[in-house]
Amino acid sequence: MNAVFKGYLRLARPANLPTAMADILAGSAIAGAYGSSFDFSSIGPDIPLKLVFLIASSVCLYAAGVVLNDVFDAKIDRKERPERPIPSGLVSVKAASFYGLSLLLAGILLAFWVNVLCGTLAVILALAIVLYDSFSKKYAFLGPINMGICRGLNLLLGMGIFGTLIHWSYAGIPLVYIAAITLISRGEVHGNNKRHIILAGVLYAIVILAVMVLAFQNTSNMLEVIPFLTLFAILVYGPLWRAYQNNSPGNIKQAVISGVLALIVLDAAIAVGFSNLLLAGLIVLLLPLSMLLSKLFAVT
Repeated sequence: MNAVFKGYLRLARPANLPTAMADILAGSAIAGAYGSSFDFSSIGPDIPLKLVFLIASSVCLYAAGVVLNDVFDAKIDRKERPERPIPSGLVSVKAASFYGLSLLLAGILLAFWVNVLCGTLAVILALAIVLYDSFSKKYAFLGPINMGICRGLNLLLGMGIFGTLIHWSYAGIPLVYIAAITLISRGEVHGNNKRHIILAGVLYAIVILAVMVLAFQNTSNMLEVIPFLTLFAILVYGPLWRAYQNNSPGNIKQAVISGVLALIVLDAAIAVGFSNLLLAGLIVLLLPLSMLLSKLFAVT
């Protein structure tokens, strides 16, 4: 593979992109896009195409976020992560900026093709992404909240497939969850973040409880939700405990990676409450894809 081309791929964090797809599938499930089967005839033949556009929009917006993050961090990365594409000289700051902004615009246009609500949500998400990359990530409280808002908006993007929003309170789940992961990542370079790890563990528990409560209140598939939440808990708490016991940058990084990839299983737990085991299973299949890509490309 051409080194420069691989540099552009690395900037987009391919291993993370299936998690953006999972958000859209979960959000559209909440909106009622699937029911008990994948027969779209009762809700319109254009739904599969709209799903494709929303998934593409979400992937573009997510990729734009991580690309622009590296653009804004170029000076810091020259000291802390000199192997990354920009500080290593594979991709210039100017080229990466154009790349990130192009992805951002593509994500917005794809969302507007679906409907005005999705387009508007994409614009708000794009602004939140730029705010995080350029400003809020520097602050201990504002950064995690901003990142969580981005992920909540991504779930809402999927929920907007019919041009309206129902059960919008579900957007609070990824907000809390991603805020927890962002807290953990504070020690990824230097370690020594046990307080953040404890807080993240509490936030994880809140997320699990919230999914159970909302599933009980809004769905009839509570029993199907529990196995996915159990798998989710195993995936996130194991690495988190190891990072607490040995608070090294390596263990912290692994806890962050596990947290990011486990979002796919969390999305499956949310989706199964509003759809079926087949859809949830398909979402979970994105996890081995992410894990495979994580062997080839950095997650954080």
